[in-house]
Amino acid sequence: MSTQAPAYPDDAPASAQLLARAQQVIPGGVNSPVRAFRSVGGTPRFMERAQGPWLWDADGRRYLDLVCSWGPMILGHAHPEVREAALEAAQGSFSFGMPTAREIALAEEIVARVAPVEQVRLVSSGTEATMSAIRLARGATGRSVVVKFAGCYHGHVDALLAAAGSGVATFGLPDSPGVPASAASETIVLPYNDVAALEAAFAERGEEIAAVITEAAAGNMGVVPPDPGFTEALRRVTREHGALLVSDEVMTGFRCSRGGWLGLEGVPEGGAPDLFTFGKVMGGGFPAAAFGGRADLMAQLAPEGPVYQAGTLSGNPVAAAAGLATLRRCTDEVYQRLDEVSEALAGAVTDAFTRHGIPHRIQWAGSMFSVFFREGAVRSYDDAKDQDAERFGRFFHAMLRRGVHLPPSCFEAWFVSAAHDDEAVEHAVRAIEESAAEVG
Repeated sequence: MSTQAPAYPDDAPASAQLLARAQQVIPGGVNSPVRAFRSVGGTPRFMERAQGPWLWDADGRRYLDLVCSWGPMILGHAHPEVREAALEAAQGSFSFGMPTAREIALAEEIVARVAPVEQVRLVSSGTEATMSAIRLARGATGRSVVVKFAGCYHGHVDALLAAAGSGVATFGLPDSPGVPASAASETIVLPYNDVAALEAAFAERGEEIAAVITEAAAGNMGVVPPDPGFTEALRRVTREHGALLVSDEVMTGFRCSRGGWLGLEGVPEGGAPDLFTFGKVMGGGFPAAAFGGRADLMAQLAPEGPVYQAGTLSGNPVAAAAGLATLRRCTDEVYQRLDEVSEALAGAVTDAFTRHGIPHRIQWAGSMFSVFFREGAVRSYDDAKDQDAERFGRFFHAMLRRGVHLPPSCFEAWFVSAAHDDEAVEHAVRAIEESAAEVG
């Protein structure tokens, strides 16, 4: 598809009609807020099908997908091996509510990829994984206070929905109505990458703190990797005070590398985090997530221990089959292709934005990257908010008109897949150049 001129007009009548219909029965017309396009304006595109790196919407328009379902479509849409695995599992049953061999195989695959994780418990969403990890940390330590970092998003758990990124950042809400004061009072929010603030919080309330939870590399205020030494400081301070360290790899796990962010950064000096949370890629596009860690901690979960956690659809056979097929297909060659594609796109952004005088900063977590519309490093949520969101919105729509669907928020990562072939890359590069010229 040529991008010599914008391929599509701004209006999308079929999607607009579906949005109006959806708004009658669904709040805002969407089932997750960032899908509403509120931060960029315009009509969200309602999708009908996808194949490889391409999406087709209700108006019959084709788009290059740089959202990839926010990460899990690492192999591309409708990958044949994943599709066949899911169909085979579905022929047995959609759900048993009882144990299956597929659950064991998926758990074994995760444990094999992340060495510090000795056991995992499968759940159905990233929110459920972080909620359960925090409950386990509180049960194991007998403490109630949790430390998190501004701009890091760990799902819509009451205690963790404070100064969050992603959808909350998109709407400019530091907290959410409906979160009781009693829950918020058990959460300490610190600036990301600020070791001094971490040490001060523990000096004051260390005996009350059950855990520190952090995105392994932040991806929900845009991609903001930890400063050198920050993860080591988290490990040191938590260990000194008898608190647990929870590494949220829901976004980065099995996307950044075979072993997630830990596979890139390595085990920090002082030891690995105590608990990890996973999601996205491990479900292959189906609702699946997990939390795990040392066997002695995981043994405190029911039925072995006193910390209760359960889920009727946990370890769903179809989701487990799709996730296992995805992870087994995530080879070194797949990760190499992800790196090649993301580097080509980021390089095109740098060339085009520099040529047209657009301030920008690109930051990475493996093949995940974000384009911040500002100069200078982004180390914290305050830095991430200090960018030209209005200009991003114009760039987003310029790309959309040229058949490229970016994440509809300047606080998100760009995702590519192993199915992004040379045609897809060339399409994106042309669109980036033309869009930069338009908004420059």
